[in-house]
Amino acid sequence: MGERHIGDDAAVLAPFVGQAVISTDVAVLGVHLDSEYFPLEDLGFKAVAAAVSDLAAMGARPRGCVVAVTAPEGTDLEELHRGMADASIVTNCPIVGGDLAQGRDVTVAVTVFGECPGRGALYRSGAQPGDELLVTGALGRSAAGLRRRRAGASLSDELVVAHRRPWPRLVEGMAARGAGAHAMMDLSDGLGLDLHRFADASGVGFVLSDVPVADGATMDEAISGGEDYELLIAADDAARLRLVFQDRGLRAPLKIGVVVKDVTQRTLRGEEFERRGWQHQL
Repeated sequence: MGERHIGDDAAVLAPFVGQAVISTDVAVLGVHLDSEYFPLEDLGFKAVAAAVSDLAAMGARPRGCVVAVTAPEGTDLEELHRGMADASIVTNCPIVGGDLAQGRDVTVAVTVFGECPGRGALYRSGAQPGDELLVTGALGRSAAGLRRRRAGASLSDELVVAHRRPWPRLVEGMAARGAGAHAMMDLSDGLGLDLHRFADASGVGFVLSDVPVADGATMDEAISGGEDYELLIAADDAARLRLVFQDRGLRAPLKIGVVVKDVTQRTLRGEEFERRGWQHQL
């Protein structure tokens, strides 16, 4: 049976292979994007990319997404949609439907659908004592980019681009799942929060030996800046993980520490690793 996307009351997708994975994310202008420094199309891009990153965190491949937009009268919807379309193309996640309504604020709600053929999805609750902890890249680029943009850097600045156009680690997520990693999540709210959530879900502690800081970023931005969307991985065979990444032309994941049994032991270089990062305010 064929698929049918936009044009009917609902989209129709072909059967999913393996587990179906679904996630929803909401981006709000002025909360998730500073409208004083960034164009509206960046909100559309970030909304889709952040939602797709949740699929990457499970090791899933995208099948499609639906997008619901609210906006006040006079909003340049073509600009907003252009950003969403750009993200859809680069992540290979087609927009198969959605809705539009007038509202007080510009918001973009994205629901993504993915699939995990073969091995099941990876959860953040699977980390085991003795596992190595790794990340798919240096941290702090997004927060550094926001800081640089507010200080006058151009939209084309490398770090500014990392903030306005985040890149979901889809290929890395599928590689980690294929390599038999035990647990995984994306670092959307900062390592200082997300690693604790990871450990809480798995009922373990951790001992960190290093936090890889991106060029141009500070240690504080790497720990608590958020919106890096790199993947945090727990694996008992890091050599196999690196080999799978190498075979797929991916940069090797970076070791940051190990998982330990004592749930109260959570340190960086022997000091308590503070729980801090970006938190939603309701």
